[in-house]
Amino acid sequence: MAKKLPVAYAHPYAFDARYKKSVVYFSMEFAVDQALKTYSGGLGFLAGSHMKSAHDLRQNLVGIGMLWKHGYYDQVRNTDNSMVPQFREKMYNFLKDTGIRFQITIAQQPVWVAAYYLDPKYFGTVPMFFLTTDTDGNDPWARRISYHLYDADPAIKVMQCMVLGLGGAKFLDAIDYQPDIYHLNEAHAVSAVFHLYKKFGKLESVRKRLVFTTHTPEEAGNEKHDIQFLNDLSFFGEVPLPTVHKITGIQDSTFNHSLVALRLSHQANAVSKLHGEVSRHMWSWASGICPITHVTNSQHKASWTDPELEQARVKGDLTAIDNRKKALKSQLFLTVADQVGKIFDPNVLTIVWARRFAAYKRPDLLTRDRERFDRIMRNPEMPIQFIWAGKPYPKDEGAIYTFNQLFYLSHLYPNMAVLTGYELALSKQLKQGSDVWLNTPVVTREASGTSGMTAAMNASLNFSTYDGWICEFAKHGENAFIVPVASEDNRDAEDISNMLDVLEHDILPMYYQRREDWNKVVLQSMNDVGDFFNSDRMAAEYYTEVYK
Repeated sequence: MAKKLPVAYAHPYAFDARYKKSVVYFSMEFAVDQALKTYSGGLGFLAGSHMKSAHDLRQNLVGIGMLWKHGYYDQVRNTDNSMVPQFREKMYNFLKDTGIRFQITIAQQPVWVAAYYLDPKYFGTVPMFFLTTDTDGNDPWARRISYHLYDADPAIKVMQCMVLGLGGAKFLDAIDYQPDIYHLNEAHAVSAVFHLYKKFGKLESVRKRLVFTTHTPEEAGNEKHDIQFLNDLSFFGEVPLPTVHKITGIQDSTFNHSLVALRLSHQANAVSKLHGEVSRHMWSWASGICPITHVTNSQHKASWTDPELEQARVKGDLTAIDNRKKALKSQLFLTVADQVGKIFDPNVLTIVWARRFAAYKRPDLLTRDRERFDRIMRNPEMPIQFIWAGKPYPKDEGAIYTFNQLFYLSHLYPNMAVLTGYELALSKQLKQGSDVWLNTPVVTREASGTSGMTAAMNASLNFSTYDGWICEFAKHGENAFIVPVASEDNRDAEDISNMLDVLEHDILPMYYQRREDWNKVVLQSMNDVGDFFNSDRMAAEYYTEVYK
């Protein structure tokens, strides 16, 4: 098979000599631009940044994802202002139909897969292909596979993984392209290994080509299915079940997707230094797995950073940073006024919590001590403004309840807002318009997190528990505000007390009473997030540490 992409899809540059090895990167979601709704949250933001840095570094890398007819969902409000997911068809004139159609078997039935091409010229990515079953020749059940990112039906979600994995590997055959490395970003595409095994006939031939990135810091969080359930869905392609047991090392009936990826890859990586330690410990019981290193997640600085803030940072101009920050806050506050009818003041300290709503991220943490939160919110001497935003999983009733409760709580305060529509554009606006970026995960549950990186690039100070990438960046009081790791016995109560202490005694006094110190900490944060947390470093490190 060929080692070059067909001319119609070729990279628009000569490869850098350091990055000539050919890699195909499989991901269930990519966030490359606000206009392309093929992502839900951090995994997509990370993958999108990777595709852009791979382009900037002239790497021989290609992305394969899924074209979701309804995207993730549009976050809107009911008539009573409670959150509701809205699903509508997305149309993309800039995606080119390759004309390539091929079939994979799903639940013992042939299903057509179509492939669309994203030209690098539109969003500055490497060549990317998006697969869909919403195409002529398929029955309604088969077309539905590509409707909703992370469908709530377990069988449909497995089918989605099959289209990405088996379908993605088969698509590469269809265009006569055989890369040196198949990179699975999370285990969603692990079914690709069975296509490769059938194709090459030897386990070592698969293993030398496969690498795996894990984002899950708890063993229980890794996806598992009954192996017969998967076999009934044709998950293993043309590989018979006895052979599946043999090559995966699975002796019982439970198919652990991440474990199989670890056993059939020659190299795996976690996504922060701490996550690497957690992952190696977490999988220490498992036999036959590959080495697990770490490549700390990062974000594409050129896409996220306000140019004027960056110019002021390079000059070390604290006044220019401060002035530009107020202008960016004013822009954000137009969105606040439009969505919730409140007028925020750019001279007031503004704290933002914005990311995927999930229980372990504890979005409502600081509000749980209602008496103390109320006192802080009503303090006229050191005023504060709070903004929350983020998308719960559309079927996560608990997270949706938390979102709605925060919104109803905001009715009590003219200086508190809860926004909808948290996608790339609003995320960027919130980072550029915040003074403080609040992060409250349960420690060791956040494999990396990346939102605080792009906040720091935009002169917003991280205020966080000590988890994920923060451990490699933060120095309390010098470039961020960090709370000690709480005891497991009294974790939430300690985190609430410690965070409110830092807010009342460190953050607010520095902002209002020692403004010169505040501006110096902001500049230090911008400088420290620097090159290491720019995805150019990350994309380069994948070649040196993972694609070996």
